[in-house]
Amino acid sequence: MSDRLHLNVNILNAGVFGGSWRFPGTDPIASYGIEHYTAIARKAEAASLDAVFLADSPVLDPHIRHRTGNNLEPSTVLARIAAQTDRIGLIGTLSSSYNDPDEIARRLGDLDYVSGGRFGWNVVTTAGGVAAANFGREGEPDHALRYRRAEAVVNSVVAHWNARTELVSPQGRPVVVQAGGSSDGRRLASRVGEVIFSVDQDVDDARAFRSGLRAGAASVGRDPGELVVLPGLSTVIGGTEAEAAARRDLLDELLPGPYARARLEGQLGCSLDGLDDDAPIPLDLLRHPDEAGGSQSFYRIVRDIIVAEKPTLRQLLTKLSGGGGHRIVVGTPEQIADDIELWFRAGAADGFNVMPDVLPSGFDAFVDHVVPELQRRGLFRTDYDSTTLRGHLGLGLPPVRAYDSDLLVSAQ
Repeated sequence: MSDRLHLNVNILNAGVFGGSWRFPGTDPIASYGIEHYTAIARKAEAASLDAVFLADSPVLDPHIRHRTGNNLEPSTVLARIAAQTDRIGLIGTLSSSYNDPDEIARRLGDLDYVSGGRFGWNVVTTAGGVAAANFGREGEPDHALRYRRAEAVVNSVVAHWNARTELVSPQGRPVVVQAGGSSDGRRLASRVGEVIFSVDQDVDDARAFRSGLRAGAASVGRDPGELVVLPGLSTVIGGTEAEAAARRDLLDELLPGPYARARLEGQLGCSLDGLDDDAPIPLDLLRHPDEAGGSQSFYRIVRDIIVAEKPTLRQLLTKLSGGGGHRIVVGTPEQIADDIELWFRAGAADGFNVMPDVLPSGFDAFVDHVVPELQRRGLFRTDYDSTTLRGHLGLGLPPVRAYDSDLLVSAQ
C-alpha cells in the first residue's frame, strides 16, 4: 500500500443526500449549469485531489420529480473542466451495455489526449428496465451476461487505445475504473479494473473485499499492487459534533419521502406498498444477493442492514438517506480524518470517492478543513507530483488482453 491516500470528489448534482437541493443556501438548479461542475473541479485541483468523478445513466431518472438529477453528459462536462484546469484527473461514467466500443474508444481516447493524460473511464453495466426500454429492449439483460459483455467491451476499447499511433495520451491510455460488489462485479474488477469503487460499510468487510480483489488479480497474472480500491464515503461535516449532527438531522427532514421509498424499492426489487413505516422490513421480501437483478452491490448492502439490524421501514429510509448504501460519516473535520485514517491504515481502502452531503457547501468544508488535517498527518499530498491521472494514482500500464467479439454485438 502507498503511504499516501487517494481522494476523488463525486460531483453528484446538488449532493449525495436526496434532499440536498432543498438545503438552506443551496441553489437547487445549479447542477443544470456548467459552472457548478467547473467551480468544484477548480477547488478540487487547488486541494490536489486525484480526480473529479461524474456518475451517469442513459435514462431520464424517474426520480426527477423529487430531486435534481445528473443532467449533463459526462464527457461533455469533463471536456469543459479539462479546459479550465491543468492537473486534476477526470473520471466519467459510460455504459458498457448500451455504447459501441469503437465509439467509446475514439471519444474517450481523444479526450484523454486533449486533457494531457488525465482521463479515466468508469465502466458500468447499466441495470434496470427503464434504461433497457430506451434502447428498444423488453427487459434488462441478464446480470451475468452484462458483466461478460463489459469485459469484452473494456478489452476491445483498451486494444483500440493501445493501437493508437497518433494523438497518443501522455499517460499511455485512460485509466479503467469499475464498481461492483457482486460475484460477477468482483470477477470483472480483478480482470480489467485499475481503480475500483466499493460500497462496504464495515472496515473488516472492506479489508476482505480489497484482499479478495488483489488475489483475483494475481490469479489472472496481474500485479495486485496495480489495483486502487476507493470506497464511497458520504460526509456530513460540522464545526462541532452537535453542529454535524444537526446538519444530518436537517438533511433527513428534507429528504422527499416518495423519493426515498422509490429508491429503496429499486434497490430491493420489490414494492413497499402497504408496509407500515414503523414496522420491521419483512425478511421474506429478501432474495439471495446473487439472485437479485439490478445493482447487486447495493442490494447486498441494504439486505445486510435489514438482516443484522432489523430496522423499521422509517429507520431504514433514514439510515440510507445520504448514501443509498454508501457509508455516511458525520462529525468534525478531525473525526472525519480519524475515520479516513483508520480505514486507510487498516488496509481497507487506498483512499475514498468522497460524496459530499450538499454541493458546494459540503465539499467546501471537506477541502477547507478535512484535507488540511489529512495533510498535517502526512496522509495526503500538499501538491501534485505528476501531470497525469495514472501518475496521481501511481499506476503503470497493464497488459492488453484479448476479447470476445461475439459479445460486442448486443447487450442481450
